[in-house]
Amino acid sequence: MKIEILFPEFCNLFGDMFNMKYLKMCLPDAEFVETALDETPKFAQEDVNMIYLGPMTEKTQEKVINKLLPYKNRIEELIEKNTVFLFTGNALEVLGDYIENEDGSKINGLGIFPVHSKRDMMHRHNSYFIGEFEDIKIVGFKSQFTMMYGDNSENYFAKVEKGIGLNKESKLEGIKKNNFIGTYIIGPILILNPLFTKKILKMLEVELEADTKIALEDDTMAAYEARLKELEKL
Repeated sequence: MKIEILFPEFCNLFGDMFNMKYLKMCLPDAEFVETALDETPKFAQEDVNMIYLGPMTEKTQEKVINKLLPYKNRIEELIEKNTVFLFTGNALEVLGDYIENEDGSKINGLGIFPVHSKRDMMHRHNSYFIGEFEDIKIVGFKSQFTMMYGDNSENYFAKVEKGIGLNKESKLEGIKKNNFIGTYIIGPILILNPLFTKKILKMLEVELEADTKIALEDDTMAAYEARLKELEKL
């Protein structure tokens, strides 16, 4: 199994690189490849099992868009082939139609999903999140200068119970298409949500027996349950 981590030297805000450090603990026999921004992505030349991209600065977003644009068709192909993707924080924005600055200027994205984002660099949005994904609850946090707009009613990631969706008026968070998941939720989401980590492993076709535990499962489940109860009271 090969998992590609895109541009970890830049796309590593909010401690979200611990998503991959934790996944390594859950998949000790998997090959994790870190691709730098000046390197050709492995997924461009070969099939990989999973692609991860974490949160980044606004300037880095433009560099990442320029880097990934030649591989737009390949990314779309891999999404259709059910390759697992996890994009966290503002990483999802690079796959939208455009990112709009406060002055109205626009940065074209890859246009893979029919959404767009608007920046408000003088006002950061911070909030807690609880949402429902399939048969589990997702907990986490949001910290962002942007809001996303577009219709994700047919391909949202999680239905909001507490917090916001793509924007303050939306109750549908993120995008899920086949095995692609893009979400603004940070935390890191895999450590905060061991049940979701098991969902990712299932997407990767990792067979877990009923009594098989993932890395640090007792501790992460205890923390998850305590956090969920705490956030539900807020």
